[in-house]
Amino acid sequence: MVGEQMLKFFTAMENQIKLLKDSVNSENLEELISAIQGARSIFVMGAGRSGFVAKSFAMRLMHCGYNVYVVGETVTPRIGKEDVLIAISGSGETTSVVNISKKAKELIGSKLIAITSNPESSLGKLADVVVPIKGKIKTEQDEELSKIAPLGTMFELTVMIYLDALIAELMTVRNLTEKDLENRHAVLE
Repeated sequence: MVGEQMLKFFTAMENQIKLLKDSVNSENLEELISAIQGARSIFVMGAGRSGFVAKSFAMRLMHCGYNVYVVGETVTPRIGKEDVLIAISGSGETTSVVNISKKAKELIGSKLIAITSNPESSLGKLADVVVPIKGKIKTEQDEELSKIAPLGTMFELTVMIYLDALIAELMTVRNLTEKDLENRHAVLE
């Protein structure tokens, strides 16, 4: 039947969002918000599709009035001790993400936030704040899930949803309305 795989995907995503909702930890969220609020500038990064999620989050942070940069872009300045790096990696072992995070944390002294499925990963162990987001693990259920949501799909989409929900929290913290965000939205498109 046409559409059967799509319906399976939507059901899997619905279950993933429920798991995400049930896993939100208020202390962890407070740490995350505090790190973002206390930063002079925010740098975001991820490789591959996680990088696209990072760029999307950077855009929303900019709309909220934060000074934000995407690692690797030509206009990204030097990171400093007063800054925070938000690194997104499902495995927490992506070489480029771990190496850049290590440099920011150990050589420069920046605060590091890791968004990963694996808090015990190299990235997770480096981080000041770890935001655990469940992706796929090696189970029979996930073998079936691989047929409709390959590779890091569940992690990337779940992180995107989490970060958009975080924007809602940050809007409240900063007392912003949609109109405030709209005033910072690009017009040269």
